[in-house]
Amino acid sequence: MDVELAAVAEADKPVLANVLQLYQYDFSEIRELDLTPHGTFTYRYLDPYFTEPGREAYFITVDRTLGGFALLRGDVDDDGSWNVAEFFVVRRHRRRGVGRRAARLLFARHPGEWTLSFDRNNAPAESLWRSVVAEAATGAITETERPPPIAGTRLRFTVSAS
Repeated sequence: MDVELAAVAEADKPVLANVLQLYQYDFSEIRELDLTPHGTFTYRYLDPYFTEPGREAYFITVDRTLGGFALLRGDVDDDGSWNVAEFFVVRRHRRRGVGRRAARLLFARHPGEWTLSFDRNNAPAESLWRSVVAEAATGAITETERPPPIAGTRLRFTVSAS
């Protein structure tokens, strides 16, 4: 199984918008997201990934087919760290190592400080991220709790250049 990251070109923004609908559908039971009157979910942060510096969007491909996406933000804490803002693997490819491989590829793009958060109500994400970060991090992993409305856990860690 070949897992790769492909930068999302602006021309492919509609494809990313479509896959974001699947992501938000999955999150609708965790975050109580509602459909708009048009039958879609709203994601108001898509455009900045194509207009603001320090944001990167990637498709996750599995054997050259679309299998998910990852959205990164740089310097969120004004300390040069990178943040995994959104991360999604379609159900067909879950629990097959795709998320783990894609995460490692993301971290390799930007050695240094990283942060990521996961919702308390998303046990599969918590399991994945704790495991992947434990493997990828060099040094201590710090953990802080995020308050509601999106209660969760935030991990901060360092990834060395390979």
